[in-house]
Amino acid sequence: MLIVRWLAIFLLLAAAVSFGFYVGTGQAHYKRIGLAILKWTVIAAVVFFAVVLIDRVA
Repeated sequence: MLIVRWLAIFLLLAAAVSFGFYVGTGQAHYKRIGLAILKWTVIAAVVFFAVVLIDRVA
């Protein structure tokens, strides 16, 4: 559980840094990278919590 928490924090930080690069440089590929990281982090979080919920119910 601790590893998942640290991985989520690291991925959100990476997305924030990418958005910061986008703001600083104005290059659109940093925004695309940040959105991709953010999208997959949210998808992974939803799957993780669904597994935890199913485990608690079953």
